[in-house]
Amino acid sequence: MVLCGLRGPHFLGPNIYTEPPDGGWGWAVAVAFFIVEIFTYGTIKSFGIFLQVLMEEFEESNSRVSWIVSICVFVMTFNGPLSSVMTNRFGYQLVVMLGGLLISSGTIATSFTTSVNQMYITYGLVAGLGYCLTFLPTVTILSHYFTRRRSLVTAIASTGEALSMFALAPAFSSLRDLIGWRHTMAVIGALQGSIIICGALLRPIIIQPKTSQDSKSEKYSNHVEAQRPHEKHAIKDDCIVNKQNTDHELNGDVVSYSDVKDKKVNSDQEERTLLTEKVNSELPPGLNKDLEGEETRMNDVEKQVNKANESKNAEKPARNFKLLDFSILKECSFILYSLFGLFATLGFFAPQLYIIELSVSRGVERDRATYMLSTMAVAEIVGRFFIGWLLTQNRLQQRKLLVLLACVISMTVDLVGFTLVTEFYGLAVCCAVYGFFMGTLACTHIPMLAEDDVVGLERMSSAAGVYVFIQSFAGLAGPPLGGVLVDMTQNYGSAFYSCAAGMAVSAVFLGLVRPAKRGLLCRKRKLRLNEDMPDDAKWESKENADLNKAYKAPDNTEVSSDAREEPSKSRNCTT
Repeated sequence: MVLCGLRGPHFLGPNIYTEPPDGGWGWAVAVAFFIVEIFTYGTIKSFGIFLQVLMEEFEESNSRVSWIVSICVFVMTFNGPLSSVMTNRFGYQLVVMLGGLLISSGTIATSFTTSVNQMYITYGLVAGLGYCLTFLPTVTILSHYFTRRRSLVTAIASTGEALSMFALAPAFSSLRDLIGWRHTMAVIGALQGSIIICGALLRPIIIQPKTSQDSKSEKYSNHVEAQRPHEKHAIKDDCIVNKQNTDHELNGDVVSYSDVKDKKVNSDQEERTLLTEKVNSELPPGLNKDLEGEETRMNDVEKQVNKANESKNAEKPARNFKLLDFSILKECSFILYSLFGLFATLGFFAPQLYIIELSVSRGVERDRATYMLSTMAVAEIVGRFFIGWLLTQNRLQQRKLLVLLACVISMTVDLVGFTLVTEFYGLAVCCAVYGFFMGTLACTHIPMLAEDDVVGLERMSSAAGVYVFIQSFAGLAGPPLGGVLVDMTQNYGSAFYSCAAGMAVSAVFLGLVRPAKRGLLCRKRKLRLNEDMPDDAKWESKENADLNKAYKAPDNTEVSSDAREEPSKSRNCTT
């Protein structure tokens, strides 16, 4: 189990702050996330430029070729917990760099395939696993670097996805026509190798609050003070005074405790040392021997305490280290938020897949229908910027879930609107509204896990993995469900009805998250005191036991806690 506490190598050392910096190295992490967005979700959504040419190359149906992307997305989301475990075990840098290597290798290998089944493996499994190990850790560590600006920075950095659809997809399409799909796929794979460099930029961040440092300093001040020479001299002087009270008179000057104390405050270290040496030279042989024995006993106690502290510090990281925090599954608020993500995912796929065919069925020319996707992409960029700015407003810092809920409800209404409009401009308006609110949801639903109303920043890494894992089932089942409804009704609007129904149900679960977090819906089960005790409290209890074991008086009686706090006053001098 000790091996679980080991960490992988850090290519750039960790940053230590007393609180999230809201900037600093976080800007480099934001740039890395922007590039990762371009070559993960942006590339996946741009894969459609190869569908037609792959159907002609391998003489396969549309559904068979479409399964390439479906498998890739499913593998990416289904392995979310694996990404969390590896991140907690090896750190963000190594995991993201490994993911970048898998993405680049899988995409380049796809250019050498000779069948769709081989592409299921190279792009669906290999590249899909790389996407999983890349996206989730990057968005998680970005949330650790920012607090007040978190929503704005995440929204801006996540525009890489929409930018890839808007700019790189046409560029790759032209390159495909120029050099062929195989060479274009190899070029994309080579560009995706830049994710490896982005992974090296993800320096881990360590937050050490000032309050914890101060309490730790006070907690161990007795051990530090015990090692200072002038404290030992003060104990000797105290023993001298006690010995004088037993009718032992010195042959030279008589040194009182108040005089020694005044000299301790007003004189420097050299004067103190000289004074102590003078007193020691005038002590009777028996008393000097007793003082030396007391000093030896003090040193033994200090060694035992230091040894106990070293063993505690060595064991604590290994025992407290968790690869995946399953306690989040006991949080009613997290369960409700995961159900929100599950049903909301049903509303994320239909417009992009069916908007062109829906427009054609409503009498819009196919050439004009292709502008619907561009409208969605531009509106999505605007939506990301808007939600990022809105959530940074001070009055909304405690109402982020309510803002997200308003966006979900608006998106539900818009999905219903797709089924009602019958002409070009009406569909264009619906696409613009959908793209806007899609941008607001896409860049906030995962970072929102870091808010205290859901799970909090400390457990976001594990929560994000489980959350994306739950979403994967809706992502895999959503497209086939929409296709079945279209086949049964011969109406592309049926797919939009199913999406609207999923978004409506997700709005209900999202509205219950905040009340559940406040204990209004779900009551936590009462556990035993030892099980309910936080890890820090458990270690504090263990530490106190170690101190009690170390601080034993000569008669094997336990020294009180007050005496441990002031060791110089708790030691009795005996003759």
